[in-house]
Amino acid sequence: MSKRQLNRRQRWRIEKVQNERLARAQRKQAQQDDDVADQLGDEQAGLITAHYGSKVEVESLLDGSRQRCHFRANLAQLVVGDRVLWQPAQSSGDGVVVATDERTSVLCRPDNYGKLKPVAANVDRMLIVFAPAPVPSSQLLDRYLVAAELSGITPVLVLNKADLIDDVLRPHFDELSAIYHDLGYPLLEASAADAHGLSALRDALVGHTCVFVGQSGVGKSSLVNVLLPDAELATNVLSDVSGLGQHTTTTARLFHLPDGGNLIDSPGIREFGLWHIDEDELLRGYRELAPLAGHCRFRNCSHLHEPGCALTGAVEAGDISAERLENYYRIRETLDETARQRYDRSDND
Repeated sequence: MSKRQLNRRQRWRIEKVQNERLARAQRKQAQQDDDVADQLGDEQAGLITAHYGSKVEVESLLDGSRQRCHFRANLAQLVVGDRVLWQPAQSSGDGVVVATDERTSVLCRPDNYGKLKPVAANVDRMLIVFAPAPVPSSQLLDRYLVAAELSGITPVLVLNKADLIDDVLRPHFDELSAIYHDLGYPLLEASAADAHGLSALRDALVGHTCVFVGQSGVGKSSLVNVLLPDAELATNVLSDVSGLGQHTTTTARLFHLPDGGNLIDSPGIREFGLWHIDEDELLRGYRELAPLAGHCRFRNCSHLHEPGCALTGAVEAGDISAERLENYYRIRETLDETARQRYDRSDND
C-alpha cells in the first residue's frame, strides 16, 4: 500500500494540533514546577552521595543533612561525587537538583552499546584492587591504568588478600609488582582478614576522593567494610564453580573517611571495556609508550614488525616491559573497528 500523501491544509491542521498539545503539556509542567517550588527551600550547594535510578541523595554542604531529590530533566546524567545546586523540601517530599558544578574529572566506562556511561565524578584517586584469586591479569590491570591515565585520575595499585600469598606465589607477585613499580605506580599490599597494610592504605586515602575498582571477588567491599565499619556493605564469597566473584554492591554511594576525604563505592566491574577509544588514546594511556611513539622511523608505524620501531626497539634494549607492550597489542585488537579505521586514515593522510 502506498503511503498516503497529505495536502498542505491537512499538514497544517496536524501541526496545529501537535503544537496545541505541546503547549498544554508545557503549561501543566510549569504549573507543577510552581507548586513544587512553593514547597522548597532556598538554593544551596550540595554533594551527590548516592544514586537511586531516577533520584539521587544530596548532602547539604551547609549542615551535612541529606535528602533524596529529583533532578531537572535538562541536566546531564548525574553521578555520585557531583557537586550541585539544589533546593531542599521544606516538609515532606523530595528536594530538587537545579544545576551542577563543572567536574574536575569523570570516570566513565562504555555500556553494552559502546556509549560512554559516567560512573563517578570529581574523583582524584583510583584504587585498583587485585588479589591472588581471581588470578590477576596484567592486561586487566593495564585496562584500569589506561582508564585512570585518560581520566586524569591518579591510580594506586592495591594487592589485597596478601595473607594468601605463600612462598610459591610470592615470586609471581613480586615480578608482577616490579613491572608497575618501575613505572612509578604506587603499589600497596593489604589484607582485610588480618589488617596487614591497612594503615598505609588509610594514609593513601586521606584528603582525596577515591574509588575502588577491580574484578569482582578481589575484596573491594571487604576493604571498604574495614575502612568504614558503619558502611555495612555486603560481601560475597567466590563462586566455588567459576572462581569469579559475584557482584555484591547494588548502588553507588559516597562515604566520608574518618581522617578526611571521601570514598565512592560503585557496583563491581569485572572488566573495563576500552573499545570506545582509538589507538592514539590507548598509547597515551601507556605512560612509557607514549613518549616513544613519535620516534619510530616510519610515521604510520604499527609498532609490530616495521624496522626502526621505537617501541619494539625499547623492548629489545630492556628499557620497557615486553609484557606491557604485548598487553597494548591485545587491547588494541579490542578497539572499535571504526575508531581504528579513523586512526589509520588520519595517520596516512
